[in-house]
Amino acid sequence: MKQKIIIISAIILLLTLVAFMVKDFFFSKPESRNPYEFELNNVRTGDTAMAAYTETSQINTSLEEIHGLTTDDLGLIYVAGKDGVEIFDASGKTVSNFKIEGIAQSITISENGNLLLGMKDYIEIWNNYGKSVSKWNSFGADAVITSIAVKGNDVFVADAGQKVVYRCDLKGNLINKIGLKDPATGVPGFIIPSPYFDLGISTDGNLWVVNPGRHSFEKYSFDGTLLTSWAKASMAMEGFCGCCNPSNFAFLSDSMFVTSEKGIERVKIYNTDGTFLAVVATPDQFEEGTTGLDLAVDKKNRILVLDPAKKLVRIFEPK
Repeated sequence: MKQKIIIISAIILLLTLVAFMVKDFFFSKPESRNPYEFELNNVRTGDTAMAAYTETSQINTSLEEIHGLTTDDLGLIYVAGKDGVEIFDASGKTVSNFKIEGIAQSITISENGNLLLGMKDYIEIWNNYGKSVSKWNSFGADAVITSIAVKGNDVFVADAGQKVVYRCDLKGNLINKIGLKDPATGVPGFIIPSPYFDLGISTDGNLWVVNPGRHSFEKYSFDGTLLTSWAKASMAMEGFCGCCNPSNFAFLSDSMFVTSEKGIERVKIYNTDGTFLAVVATPDQFEEGTTGLDLAVDKKNRILVLDPAKKLVRIFEPK
């Protein structure tokens, strides 16, 4: 009998302990905050660096959506988006506009003055009078074209969907692919968590591609050889953070980088080696949550920022 009482007491004690553990699991309050949680709001509002640039003018656009921005050697400003393209002079006066079918996510200009529009999975070529010149074949059902750059007869196309850069001729014929992961040659491969994948030709003629998931810039030869790279992965103001930044970039006349970000809406300048130099625009100058801050630099070295939330081209100059 005594042994039976001891067994029953042990079972009761065990059940009591289990009950307390279940109660603690389901009803205890969680910690008020995770000290390692990425608090984007704190980074965003804590970025108090004084901008070295000031906004000097704005251009109102009339497209329902705006996605792509570029300029030409004559100082004209081009905006592409849903169902159309708009062209402005340097003062912001409308020069012309024309309709397209679909959404142009990116735009650039070839040396003969034709416009190359990046649609979802292919490229359309138009002249600046609004006449269709040609339409390339699709790069594939999974393609998501986010950026285009032209140098002579070479056209470089960023495909965020298939995580690769295509080098084509002006007729759309594929010459080679750039950036596919290859440990033998040191190419790390592009990490692209969301459709922000930009590229450009610097004023000294080099091809640079953003690797947004790595917060880095990579310089390639036209045949696809990785030449050099630099990265700034940091939550500090001089770095890039989040899933995929920088989201867009352009070059000043001396090949310095102008960058924009999503999550923390700001525009900054970096030297050719990746050294942080200046802030152009701070987060409080944009609506929170604004994405797609495409960039361009005109002949006067003014920095043009596409603001899709306000449907503006915003122009910044040094103070």
